[in-house]
Parts: sequence; structure tokens; C-alpha cells
Amino acid sequence: MSMNGTTSTGVDTRDRRDGTTAALARAGAPAVVVTDELRARYGSGDTEERIAVLGVLDDIAAERPAPDLVRDVGVELVRDALRSNDPRLVAAAMGAFAGRHLGDHDWRHGVVKLVFMGVPLAGVARLDERADDELARMAEDLAEEREAAGRPVPDDLRALLRPSVGVAPGAAAPDRPDPESADATGDAPGSTRPEGR
Repeated sequence: MSMNGTTSTGVDTRDRRDGTTAALARAGAPAVVVTDELRARYGSGDTEERIAVLGVLDDIAAERPAPDLVRDVGVELVRDALRSNDPRLVAAAMGAFAGRHLGDHDWRHGVVKLVFMGVPLAGVARLDERADDELARMAEDLAEEREAAGRPVPDDLRALLRPSVGVAPGAAAPDRPDPESADATGDAPGSTRPEGR
């Protein structure tokens, strides 16, 4: 096997491990088996491996809520990823699993951190459903900071603003979704705040 994880036959062993974990989940393996593998691979893995683990979590939660144990461990791993300074890892953390299971407080800060890092919000799962007045308020604060510093307000940030907020002349924000349509997941402890590092 080469140093990049590819065997002499050209098989990427990381892809094989990703498939194994997803297969365990699909086959209904005990949640403790799935979570032990996810936690171990995330804890010992490099960025690409951690992104793969987050992708497996997304697969698990894509169509239905994850089992309680998988959910708890998954939220722990997503929160850790959101503390990263690597935009790829932060973006991977805001997929289907986070859209379904991450608490409101952490989820909002994940969205704002992506904007702060210049990562498009197109990959944020359930953004339209979960965007609410508090996220709009946070977006307003960030937009005002950028304007005060003479920096442009990106389109993704402008789209998070409430319709009544005018950040730049002649640029109206789109209609906001009904806040009542957001998931009632509640704030989660150990939340993550965006950092400009």
C-alpha cells in the first residue's frame, strides 16, 4: 500500500472503509458498533478521513432520524468539525446530519462561520427550513461589520437578511421563510462560535 492509502491494484482503502461503515449502518448493525467505528476513524484520521466520516453521518440521517446513540456521537463529531479552521471540514459538517440533528445555536453559528470563511452556503442542508430571525440578526451584525470595514457583503450573507434590512443601496434581501417551519431542535450545550482565524 502506498503512503496515500492506495493499494498496488489502485484500490483506495479509504473508499473501502467508507463503504464498510455505510454498509454497517444500512444493514442495521448495533448503533454501538457504528459509533465506535465512526469515533475511532474520526479521532485518528486526517482531514479527508474526517470529511468521509461526516459524509457517512449524512448518509445515515438523509432519510430518517439517526438512532439516539449515533445521533449523540454524530453531534459530538460535527461540533468538533465546526471548531476547525479548515473550510472543507466546516462545510462537510453542515450537511444532512447537522440539518436534522444539530441544535439551533450550533447550527446558526455553523452557517455564519461558513459565510465568514467565504464558503458558499449551497451545501448547507435544510437552510431554507431552519433559517430564522436569530440567524437573520446574526447576519445583519456581520453585514454591518463588513460595511463598516469597507468590505463587500457577499450574496450568501445578503440572502440571510430580513426583507426590511437594507445593507446596500438598491439591494433588497429575498423573502424570509416562516420561522415556524424551522426544526424545533433547541439550543445544544457546548456550542461553537465562528472565529476569524
